[in-house]
Amino acid sequence: MTKTNSTQTTGAPTIGGGAPATPRTPEAAHGCPPSATSGTTPHVIGLDLSITATGIAFPSHLSGPGTSTIRPTAKGDERLTEIRNWLAGDIAAADLIVIEDLPPVRANAIAALGMVHGVIRLACYDHARAFALVPPATLKKYATGKGNATKPDMRMALYQRAGLDLRDDNQVDAWWLRAMGLDALGHPIVTLPKTHRDAIAKVAWPKAVAR
Repeated sequence: MTKTNSTQTTGAPTIGGGAPATPRTPEAAHGCPPSATSGTTPHVIGLDLSITATGIAFPSHLSGPGTSTIRPTAKGDERLTEIRNWLAGDIAAADLIVIEDLPPVRANAIAALGMVHGVIRLACYDHARAFALVPPATLKKYATGKGNATKPDMRMALYQRAGLDLRDDNQVDAWWLRAMGLDALGHPIVTLPKTHRDAIAKVAWPKAVAR
């Protein structure tokens, strides 16, 4: 697997680290992130899933943006195992995983991405971790104020709001997914207008996320 990373070197077994949690029921996995009133910053990761290049955003103690891209080296469906294994430790260590939902396109065009979503959602359940699905248009609305924003619009919004100049669109989306999750938990990392933040209410967050 090839991993392009803004803050860490290739070869680390996981991004967030941490031992796997003891699996619980699916209901527990999908409903128990920290409350928005908790005092500590939750451990939130953002995932822009892809069979060829998955973007990830994660807590970073370094000076960089805390983003990375996973590019599987296997062929065919073996890439699913590679992606799942790479992300398993990060999922186990997270309080909330924010995933960009499947776009509304033809089924034959979305088949591979749907399989990636399946294995990653299953990993969330296996590790009893809460996750949320953010429709692409809702993420664009949160980041730019426009539900039909382009990829350059998303990159420019990141630069203007956070001073980060990321050229990998997968990492840009993952960064905004993580930012949206932290905002929903009451720990915003970027200041946005109310018209942008209204998009948070459009997401079906796990029940402990108070909006």
